[in-house]
Amino acid sequence: MTIRIAHLSDIHFGGENAPAVEAALSAVAAFEPTLVTVTGDLTLNGLPAEFRAAAAWLSRLPPARLVTPGNHDTPYWNLILRALTPFDRYRRYIGQPDVDAFDAPGLVARSLNSARGAQPRLDWSKGSIAIDRLRGLNWGAPDAPVLKLFACHHPLIDIEGAPVTGGVHRGARAAVVLAEVGVDLILTGHVHNAFVLPIPNAAPGRYAIGAGTLSLRTRGTPAGFSTIVASEDRIEVTALGWTGSGFEPSQTWSLPRQRAPGANLETLAVPVPGQAQDL
Repeated sequence: MTIRIAHLSDIHFGGENAPAVEAALSAVAAFEPTLVTVTGDLTLNGLPAEFRAAAAWLSRLPPARLVTPGNHDTPYWNLILRALTPFDRYRRYIGQPDVDAFDAPGLVARSLNSARGAQPRLDWSKGSIAIDRLRGLNWGAPDAPVLKLFACHHPLIDIEGAPVTGGVHRGARAAVVLAEVGVDLILTGHVHNAFVLPIPNAAPGRYAIGAGTLSLRTRGTPAGFSTIVASEDRIEVTALGWTGSGFEPSQTWSLPRQRAPGANLETLAVPVPGQAQDL
């Protein structure tokens, strides 16, 4: 069975790349995904008008969707609302911010909110994971032959060479928990650049995957999104970059779902656009 995932992130309505955002709708539909995963930062400043635009856009994507908020999906400049009711607007316009779930033949997908409106540290925009909530996610039968996918906004492990870091409180512990339950893919956003690396402490053939941005806030790579095609023995990841008139592959990875003992588990830095990777 082949599973097809469209992975979009960091659209930042209010600062979106409008032609790319519109074109992504038809590109995703043509891909015919099993699931569309959107890993946060739907808005730029968490304003109602931005959320209305985000909700309208989401409604035009294929209906099998897993959506989780990012740090920008709070009232970014309203410190009182951001501290006291950070995700009320997200809940009103998008849906449940804390967890989301999707099940299909051959696929079990779960998300957990890694964003916070305020934290006891200077950079409140960094991530945080509630380990008890993570452990409480239902992954179905332990030995079921399914692709297990987890999504949140912030990368759980900071990526060497990335322009920004997730700085996730308890991120390393979260990665261990996900490895223990056999999660195959961890999908995230936040850094605005696509990446792939093996999940630390996990069995071979399991990966952390980051998508780029569909906003004007690019960091050295074109606006874009990623597609993931998982067959029984391989996972093909393609980062699609916006050219101004359409999307073209800017980075590809061909990944084994199972590795032989002793295979090279070298992690990948943020990739060079146009350079193919075969792990």
